[in-house]
Amino acid sequence: MEALYQRIRQEGKILPGSIVKVDGFLNHRIDARFLGELAQEFARRFDIAKVTKILTAEASGIPLASVCSYCYGIPMVFAKKAKSDNIEGGLYRSDIFSYTYKKKVTLICSQNWITAEDKVLIIDDFMANGEAMRGLLNIVKQAGAELVGIGVAIEKGFQQGGDKLRAEGYPLQSLAIIDRADENGFVFRGE
Repeated sequence: MEALYQRIRQEGKILPGSIVKVDGFLNHRIDARFLGELAQEFARRFDIAKVTKILTAEASGIPLASVCSYCYGIPMVFAKKAKSDNIEGGLYRSDIFSYTYKKKVTLICSQNWITAEDKVLIIDDFMANGEAMRGLLNIVKQAGAELVGIGVAIEKGFQQGGDKLRAEGYPLQSLAIIDRADENGFVFRGE
């Protein structure tokens, strides 16, 4: 998706440790109109008519998943990283290692919001090693729900999380796959 490539090149920063920072439009300061364009692209890539729930992880996946939820008219659920007092009933839990925070976290989702009747589209802003995505997939599995697809705005291809999921047969669509991010800039898959 050329518009996304341009935004990454113009506004993205490469930090030590191959951290790709795109917080000026995707996951800190939010360009909701642009996220709407990303939502439209996901709608072209997935059969949205089959989807009953959109699932993402707290916190940076919420803006993109919310825009997708609004555009498609489908409820969105996010897996929390901490249990709060307002979560009632049973919980799905999935332990992951957060690349961003460099620590183990537990994704938590109320069993009230995803059930075996659901057909789930996972939407996230970013994928590195794929640990958060595996946690979300585990929640879908625990619920007995059907996975319709996985949509990621930006994938760090050089960390191979997405490639491993594709090799396992998961229906993953990333709008931009960065194969290299270093002092020379960004190189996208297929360039």
